[in-house]
This record gives sequence, structure tokens and C-alpha cells, in this order.
Amino acid sequence: MIPINAELLGDLHDLYRQLHASPELSMAEHDTSALIEERMTALGYAVTRHGGTGLAAVLANGPGPVAAFRADIDALPLAEDTGLDYASTATGTLPDGTEVPVMHACGHDMHIAAAIGAATVLAQDTDSWRGSVIFIFQPGEETSAGAAAMVADGLWNDLPQPEVVFGQHVWPGLAGTVELTSGPAMAMADSWEVTVHGRGGHGSSPQDTIDPVLLMSHMIVRLQGVVSREVAAQESAVVTVAKVWAGLKENIIPAEAHFTINVRALDADVRAQVLCALERVLIAEAAASGAPVPTIRELYRFPLLVNEPDETARTVQVLGKALGHEQVSTVPARMGSEDFGHLPQAINVPGVYWFFGGMPAEVVDGDDPVPSNHSPFFAPDIEPTLSTGITAALSILRDRLR
Repeated sequence: MIPINAELLGDLHDLYRQLHASPELSMAEHDTSALIEERMTALGYAVTRHGGTGLAAVLANGPGPVAAFRADIDALPLAEDTGLDYASTATGTLPDGTEVPVMHACGHDMHIAAAIGAATVLAQDTDSWRGSVIFIFQPGEETSAGAAAMVADGLWNDLPQPEVVFGQHVWPGLAGTVELTSGPAMAMADSWEVTVHGRGGHGSSPQDTIDPVLLMSHMIVRLQGVVSREVAAQESAVVTVAKVWAGLKENIIPAEAHFTINVRALDADVRAQVLCALERVLIAEAAASGAPVPTIRELYRFPLLVNEPDETARTVQVLGKALGHEQVSTVPARMGSEDFGHLPQAINVPGVYWFFGGMPAEVVDGDDPVPSNHSPFFAPDIEPTLSTGITAALSILRDRLR
């Protein structure tokens, strides 16, 4: 672990708690972005805005290599239940106008604090590196809007082009450890909102209606057969229905019902196969009930995240040297998704993305389930989690900028 000045570390702990207590929803991270801009500008970085609330901070330190490091900054619509004295009580407004509780349930507050920590050390110790470092603070990761928005808003037109883009994510593994995957590392993801059209009426006279709730139920059950019966066992895919809503009163059969579908795949052909099958099932089930074709609206799409093998091997060695080789391991691909891949893909350079643990041994090894990302109980231990994130970012950037 790279030694970090105690005063700086205490400041970063305070920053983390502040960020955790004041989360903001995707593409609405106005206060978070302003706070980051103030901190990075004070360190001497040239800060530019891209994609609304996105920031790029560049520090040039003579001629040499260029490397970029990305941290995401948005939070989730979720009520926190961690019991922390700095727990979030914040609320936000969804695009449809719904007010919701907001929580940093995916650890992006830890990502920001670690990136600012690494940026601070690099700014204070310019004798240890040469070239240019770019810190990208990206909005809207949870909705897959942020990376694409920053690229479309001229991110790489306004900055020196990096040779490689790095990123990291805290997860519910053992604090102090790091995991990487070489090659395809995180799945593609597609999310749809499906509107099921029926014919409404009185609950006492279902024969005069086309019940969209019953139809929706058949659709949801049938969709679960796509992966188990149409995707080869050697392949990977996930289909999840996690949001369902319809009607306003118990004795009124509504005219419409709604649900969302989330699909994950590691292979483009499997992805296409599953999406085609889902659409076929939805249309066929509607026809079986004598209902109109359902309306399918795409909510968002995540790209495949690929870690370039040679850069990944180098990263494993660098992080192993900094953290201890026994603390760094290579693992199979995850079915979670990330829009990080947009950033290196847009300029055709390698990207490397890793996970660092955030839970103490007594939680990881305990009898109770470990709170996962997106859980209302997700609460990484500040230490050694933050120091691990700073060390990982700092060591890989120094290695590239020698």
C-alpha cells in the first residue's frame, strides 16, 4: 500500500462522508460536479465540462505519455438503510417527475474520493512522473448515458489523446483486494419498458375485457424460458423483470399494464438471439390473448466492457507490486454492466477496469449475506477501502507516466 499523508487521508475521509450523505441522480449531479471542479481546480488541474455534469481534469507535467483515469459520480434511486451516521436522506426527481430517495448504493462516492486522492498526490509530487494525466469524472453511469454524452460533447476533441484509459469499481469483496478480468470483463446490457395493451372494464365482468395484467403475467413467466430453453448451456445470458405496474383500483381492470426487462450477455450474437426471442414471445402472447401488439421502448443500452489482455497483464503486475501479489487475482467475467467501455472505444485505445473490495473480513466471512452493490445496506468500510482505491489508481498511473 502506498503511504498517504495522514492529513490528506483525513481530508479524503471527510470528503467521502460528504459525498455519501449528498448523492445525486444520473445526469443531475450538479452539486457533486461543482464540488469536484472546485477541488481539482485548486490542485492546478485544467478542468473542462462535457456532457452536462461531466468533468475532465488535465495536469500536464512536461513531455511524455498520456494516461486517463475515469471515476463515475452518480447515485441510485434507493432509500438507504445502512444506519451510518452519514447516511443519505437526500431525495431527487426522476425524469417522469417522481420524487425518490437517493443513495450512493453502488460506491461511486468511493470512486470520486479515490480519484481525487490519486490526483492530489500526483499534483503534489510531480517529480515522480512525466507526461499528462487526465481524470474523467463521468455522470450517468447507472443509465448508460454519461460516457456517451461526454464523448458526443467533444471530450476527446478537447483533450490530449491518452494511450490507455483506466477505471475501477468498489464491490462487496474483501477490503484490500483487487480483481481483474482479461478480455471481455462485463456484459452488454439492454433495458426495455413494455406497455401491454388490453381493454379495460369492470372487475366483475372480465369477459368484456382483455385483461392486460393477466397477459403481462403470462409474458413475464414465458420470458424466463428464453435463456433456459433457447440459449446454449455453454453461453451466458440473463433476463430480469424487476419492475411491474398497472391499474388504480382493485375492481377496475385497466386498459394497460407495464413492466421492464433487463438483458445481459457477453456475446453479441447471444445478445441478438435473446432480444429477438423476447420480442417474439411478447408479440405471440399478445396475439394469444387477442390483444394488440405491445409497445416496446428502449430505456438504455450498455456496451461490452473489454480489458485489453496485454494492458491487463501489466496492470496485474503493477497492482500486485503495490498491494501485494496475494491481494490481486484474475477472475471470470461479470454479468454486471458498465458504460466505461465507450471512453477507450471512442478513440480506439486500450482500456483496463478492475474491482477493489470494500468489506471487512467479518462481513465477508460471516453467516449473513454480504450486502451487494445496489443494496440499501451497501456500506464499504472507509479503510482500508479508500487507501486501496487510491493506491491502485496512483500506482498504475505512475507506472504509465514514468
